[in-house]
Amino acid sequence: MSQHTPVIARAAQAGIGLGLAVLIFAAWLSLHIYAIFVFELSWSNVPLALAIAAVQCWLSVGLFIISHDAMHGSLGPGMPRLNSAIGGGLLFLYAGFGWRRMRDAHFEHHRHPGSESDPDFDHANPRSFWRWYRTFLTRYFGWQSILYVSTIVTIYWLVVGVSMAQIVLVFGLPAIASSMQLFYFGTYRPHRHDADGFADRHNARSDAFSPLVSLATCFHFGYHHEHHRFPQTPWWALPSCRRGLAEPKRS
Repeated sequence: MSQHTPVIARAAQAGIGLGLAVLIFAAWLSLHIYAIFVFELSWSNVPLALAIAAVQCWLSVGLFIISHDAMHGSLGPGMPRLNSAIGGGLLFLYAGFGWRRMRDAHFEHHRHPGSESDPDFDHANPRSFWRWYRTFLTRYFGWQSILYVSTIVTIYWLVVGVSMAQIVLVFGLPAIASSMQLFYFGTYRPHRHDADGFADRHNARSDAFSPLVSLATCFHFGYHHEHHRFPQTPWWALPSCRRGLAEPKRS
């Protein structure tokens, strides 16, 4: 790592990363339980339902980003089994994704970013958001995800007795919106082919967002060039990494 980027002790990195993971997961689970088992949708509280959906969307993005850190071993440095257990569990909870398939595809993305061999990239539509997003969905949302989501929806609807409108608003909408949020800020914006080109072989660019906006958009995943240069940096340390790279060299 560059001398201008932060070096974090393994124990500190694990403590911070796992602590934040617990907070994000606890917030997601608590809001999900409230939205499904306590909250009752009516015309008068539709604005509250939309607010719940917005927060749950952001927290769902957080679950995926934690899993992403686990893929790189930066969630619990030196603890591969823990990374696999947490990353695999959260990926399955997010959309029924398989751990090994997603991890292997992500490593291919890092080996061939923005190229025809990149599973996250649509070589035929390098500038089209909707066509690229459709390709993205068809590559990752397979039968396992469809079966998982269908099972959850059926249980909530027919067993728990939640109305379909409520399920769509507080469960389906956040799930779909979070996939779009992750794709737009974490794949499309960083890797789309544009007039400004790319700085290096990573074929990635970073957003010039403030740390607060970066956190709100995609848990700092918009600092994507930094992530590709230093993939072992956890999501919460990317702003420090970006600042360190921007510091002028001292003679």
